[in-house]
Amino acid sequence: MTQGRAVLNVIYLMRGSLFLFSGFQKTLEKVCYTIIDLRTRYRGGKLVEDRRIAELIDFTRKKFGLKNYYLKRRQLCRRVNYLNETIYTLDMEWFPDHVVELGEDGTNPPGTAVIEIEIHTRKVTSVIFVMGKTYASEGIHISGQYKEEVIGWVEQETGLVYGEQFHLDKEEEGELIFKGSINGIKVYPGGIIEIKFNKEGKLTFFAVHGYFPSVELVRKETFTLTRNELMHLAHNQFKLVRFPSHERKKLFAVYAMDEVFITNHTMALILFDVLADVSAYVKIDEVLYWDNPVRQPFIRKEINWLESISTAQAFSSEPSPDSFPITEQEQEQCMEAVKKMMSQEYPNESGRWFVETLHRERGYIQAILTKDGDDCLVFKSKLLIMIDRNFQAINYMDNREMFKIYEGFELPDKIEISKEQAYGKLKGLLELEPYYVYDQEQKKYVLCGLLDCHYSVDASTGEVIALNDL
Repeated sequence: MTQGRAVLNVIYLMRGSLFLFSGFQKTLEKVCYTIIDLRTRYRGGKLVEDRRIAELIDFTRKKFGLKNYYLKRRQLCRRVNYLNETIYTLDMEWFPDHVVELGEDGTNPPGTAVIEIEIHTRKVTSVIFVMGKTYASEGIHISGQYKEEVIGWVEQETGLVYGEQFHLDKEEEGELIFKGSINGIKVYPGGIIEIKFNKEGKLTFFAVHGYFPSVELVRKETFTLTRNELMHLAHNQFKLVRFPSHERKKLFAVYAMDEVFITNHTMALILFDVLADVSAYVKIDEVLYWDNPVRQPFIRKEINWLESISTAQAFSSEPSPDSFPITEQEQEQCMEAVKKMMSQEYPNESGRWFVETLHRERGYIQAILTKDGDDCLVFKSKLLIMIDRNFQAINYMDNREMFKIYEGFELPDKIEISKEQAYGKLKGLLELEPYYVYDQEQKKYVLCGLLDCHYSVDASTGEVIALNDL
């Protein structure tokens, strides 16, 4: 979100993502692209398809000028957004006419058009021409006033209003990146729009990800927070962490700030939420104890992430099971499942693991755990445990491999600088920026201040170092 945030996300992995799992889950988001091959060719004739699906396919073909393409695969998919709404999409892979099969490594060949469209609104959420190559004819083309024309096209495609709901964040040759905002104030969780054109002005990439709140979801007020009145809160956010230098094979102890949102109205703290963009989750906040470890070995079971979605489900907007709340009884059953698995895999670590949350994901309930007592390591030990419909833990992911990377690193030099001294060096470098942050209880975006610092202090030398230089 900020420069400091980006560094801490990657380096410390303290908050703001599912650490090791984030890349895994991004892969899952696109898993339905590859699960069915209809071997259906579309040449403008009739398809043996549901009429509504056929109309969407024809709409896509015409909109993006795919007369030199045929439909290789298509699949209905669904996701649940943070407002707990189930969104159904038609995901399509269009191959250029001269291409018959996948590449040797099983990937889509250059020029393939991978397109996702919401079935009810016909809003296009992503368009990817593989390797930036397109054979589209009379598709989306930009000329003349480049930026202004792109902004107009994005407004038309998304229904969003530039300056009110999104703003330009980055501009490079052939590429524009927009981010969600409310009248110029950033939002969290927010959205991003990325669009690319080739030298001929033809569209090669378009993606809308995340959330762009409407005015109705925003509780408007005047931003009144000041940096000086938040100094006592900032002090508590400075942490001593051990940062690895791969070049020097050494850990360095530094003081850095764990940035935080502070509500404008009540000055309450809102920490960065690892599940901010998950539709619904339950905070557990419970230490896990067991008396007698289960001696039976834990056997991992294969996870089936694939969904078979019918046209009836999609066009009736059937709520996804992932949108259902996790009841108190289900929470208890999940905790028993987690406790049993942990006693099998980590029999000697009772009382050291903390169950943070439960949430639904693609038909499973996932538990996120962190481990206490990691002595200010770069990141905490974390686990994600998958629980099936029978409330049995069937598999899990951990980040132990990340710890092994640093096993041979030289330990930090002796700490000579106190937290108070470090704070004295950094308090003048604190930054405060207004943000609208989604409140799960109020179901509204409320005005907050993001209190952040882009610098750190070396705990051995007292040197002030920019986070980007670590």
